[in-house]
Amino acid sequence: MKKCIGIILFTLLFSCNDGDLEIETIDFNSIETIQYCDEISTTSSNVLFKINGDEALIIELPSEAIKNEATTEDIVIEVDESASVIYRVFSDDVSSSYFCDDVPPVSPTVLTEVNAEDGQIYITTVAVDSVTFEHTIALSGISLVTDDDSRITDLSINEFGVITTSL
Repeated sequence: MKKCIGIILFTLLFSCNDGDLEIETIDFNSIETIQYCDEISTTSSNVLFKINGDEALIIELPSEAIKNEATTEDIVIEVDESASVIYRVFSDDVSSSYFCDDVPPVSPTVLTEVNAEDGQIYITTVAVDSVTFEHTIALSGISLVTDDDSRITDLSINEFGVITTSL
């Protein structure tokens, strides 16, 4: 009888596998500032990012996604080869210099990188005055897929933020 109980306990303790998925939620709503390295371009691709301690959410927009003209409808960009959404976890807190230096610093290192496979990026542009434009960026249906094919869908990143450009 003791052997049966031992086998059952051993099986229960070592048969469960959570897939080593350490990411429980991704929440960048409390981070209001969108960061970028150079000025936002209306003619080339743009990399925008939000940093939350040792985590970063990075969006790469294709060229001409940001336009200096008011839109009557949202510009919708599918997440694919031309636009990407990437979530990274670092070994320590990260700063904008990690993304903006010509040669990235050695530390912190990337522990986890998860790319979005599905979703849309919405951009709404309003004219503030005759030379200044505000671009509101929102994410929808973003589905991040880890290396072991686990999907992270509990995302609280619908409103990415606002950037401003000028003519």
